[in-house]
Amino acid sequence: MRAAPKDKFTKQEKSWILYDWANSVYATNIMAAIFPIYFTAVAGEDTVGMQWWGYGTSLATLIVAVMAPILGSLGDYKGMKKKFFTIFMLVGVFCTLIMAVFDNWQMLLIGYVLSYIGFAGSCLFYDSFLTDVTTRDRMDKISAWGYAMGYIGGSTIPFLISIGILLVMGMDNPTAVKIVVVLTSVWWGLFSIPMMRNVKQTYYLEGRPHHMVKAAFTNVGATLRSIVKNRGLLFYLLAYFCYIDGVGTVIHMSTSYGSTLGLDTTGMILALLVTQIVAMPCSILFGRVSKKVGSIRMIAIAIGVYFLICCVGFYMGYIVEIDPIHSNGLALTLFWCMAFLVGTVQGGIQALSRSYFSKLVPPDKSNEFFGFFDIFGKFATVVGPFLVAFVTGLTGRSSFGILSLMLLFAIGGVLLFVGRKPMREAEMAALQARNGK
Repeated sequence: MRAAPKDKFTKQEKSWILYDWANSVYATNIMAAIFPIYFTAVAGEDTVGMQWWGYGTSLATLIVAVMAPILGSLGDYKGMKKKFFTIFMLVGVFCTLIMAVFDNWQMLLIGYVLSYIGFAGSCLFYDSFLTDVTTRDRMDKISAWGYAMGYIGGSTIPFLISIGILLVMGMDNPTAVKIVVVLTSVWWGLFSIPMMRNVKQTYYLEGRPHHMVKAAFTNVGATLRSIVKNRGLLFYLLAYFCYIDGVGTVIHMSTSYGSTLGLDTTGMILALLVTQIVAMPCSILFGRVSKKVGSIRMIAIAIGVYFLICCVGFYMGYIVEIDPIHSNGLALTLFWCMAFLVGTVQGGIQALSRSYFSKLVPPDKSNEFFGFFDIFGKFATVVGPFLVAFVTGLTGRSSFGILSLMLLFAIGGVLLFVGRKPMREAEMAALQARNGK
């Protein structure tokens, strides 16, 4: 592995980081802030829009989760990781672009599902490239900077442009939303070029094309057995499954939840801008502090903050449900508090989760292991939105759907605490294997 100056990024590291800059505009405009509000308005501003948004998100993540282990195994072969990354990235960019064509909520939902599959699939291969572009001791730093630059460029800059378009043309103007969707697609595609040109697959398996598929299924079984036997890795993945469920659901459902409660659209979007601004320095801070106190401890701290976020979210919904006329102002203030709190931990918990997992796996099989990392994360994001949608439909009160997420964060935190010793042992074993000892 090529060495890098202590305080400078290599060309590959810069190009890898820039893909977070590229794709974060989709996460902000389509997944979290603007498009969910538009979709809810088109589908009907009651629990119907929130329910279908949750079901659509669950379907998209389920499809990616099912494909992830096989795609991950195939991606470990020479030259395949970049090909799969490019295919999924182009699918995501194109399907996002065509969402600007449709006006009915059914076609918008189909476009969203397909574009999200492209987004999530590209992120699977992008994450696994972390072992190719940098050294083990720099993984926390590079991963954290990826999320940080995503918040600066992929989120804040195009998000500000999008807000400007909506303010000038009108928040409820469908044409303005369509322009924002086109901007999202163009930004994502344009800034993906350095990743496609400069990032190379350093670690790979040799194999002939006609043997790859058969070997992929065999490798998936072997990897799964390795995970089950490795108590530290298994504990970590189970904990990750639980807490990332809550993180992903907060990202996907926050504005849809706020719209269901009747909160002001402009106020919610500006609050999410605060999330992006706060998240950038906090992501870098997480990467630096983790060197002193450890990645797992910082993840546990983030889980505690998310538990508080869920409590605030439940109370916000509760006061609106019992007094919708007089509580809107307080609810919007609580939404701003939630946005600030999310910004302090959202990038950090995702960055450290990614880099810590990279430290536990063999580099020549990183994509295969990341396939299981992705399936744990994606199945979690299937459960979270579905749970919120189901409980909302069952009770007729969206606040109870948000309340269910607190349990997931609690379970994730307990698993990290119980499994801390075997996780340390797994990390040391992976380090020794990497150094050939």
